Amino acid sequence: MKRTISISLAVLAAVCLFRASQLLNTAHAQNGRGPVIHGVNPESLPDNPNAPETNRGARVGDSLTTGGTGVVTPAITYHGGPLIGTPTIYLIWYGNWNQANGSDTPAGQQIVRDFANTIGGSPYFLLNTSYNAGGMVITGAVVFGGEATDTGSQGTRLSDSKVLSVVNNAISSGKLPYDQSGVYFVLTSSNISENSGFCTRYCGWHTDGSATAGHVRYSFVGNANRCLSACAAQTTSPNGNAGVDGMISVIAHELEEATTDPDLNAWYDSGGSENADKCAWTFGHAQYQVANGSWANMKLGLRDFLIQRNLEHHTSGDLCKVNATQN
Repeated sequence: MKRTISISLAVLAAVCLFRASQLLNTAHAQNGRGPVIHGVNPESLPDNPNAPETNRGARVGDSLTTGGTGVVTPAITYHGGPLIGTPTIYLIWYGNWNQANGSDTPAGQQIVRDFANTIGGSPYFLLNTSYNAGGMVITGAVVFGGEATDTGSQGTRLSDSKVLSVVNNAISSGKLPYDQSGVYFVLTSSNISENSGFCTRYCGWHTDGSATAGHVRYSFVGNANRCLSACAAQTTSPNGNAGVDGMISVIAHELEEATTDPDLNAWYDSGGSENADKCAWTFGHAQYQVANGSWANMKLGLRDFLIQRNLEHHTSGDLCKVNATQN
């Protein structure tokens, strides 16, 4: 979802999700909600002494914000829209991913591919199976459907509408198939801006829209190397690429929201927050250090990752968790 700057997580919960009318560009608005943003790291912003810190939890040594363990309110509820039972990830590499900056590199791209190939069926992503509704079942599986490259068809300064054009071009050109269960991720290199607020208001977003081929679900996520303090939790990361590791936490967040609220009319709370929004920028109590001293909270395949928690839904109360047994 597109989310906005906040000064603490208490403020983040109230202001980080905007309706389409509050965005600079409302081209994606299909149903009155519009794209949902993933706000910047509140740790990058000055503390507000007048705002209580809610659901932050304790810090474990030098680990990242763990977050609270209690029931998260307001409750998330189902509003009747479709779900994606088994999403297929499509990656669109936008910009210059062959730079000498140590982040926008083929090795960085491989980290994302490895994530896309291993997130499905993981204990983390299986949390989304708690959102079965309306006769629809979320399996917890994820398919990596392929990738395409766009070196800059829409220039280096994107707008929301240009992001949709990137997706449309990838499908219309045959680089990627049209897939009603697909989530198309436009992943921009760090020299690319998104003028509705990347690095200042959000780190990524997801929405739905109309492409030439039909209805699509898609997401924007920029390389956090452009603004590590705003869009990455740490400057040394498990895979040695803080920008891309930061991206992956946002990709995971947008993927689970696109699964449980693909058309922005399924699962969200009374304030518009989707499942992952309610646990944003908290990483749980299962954190561990890897060889380079950075922190991770899960292993997917052969790689360690630090990924924001997700909300496990229960009728007795929703909980932010890393997997079914650890919060």
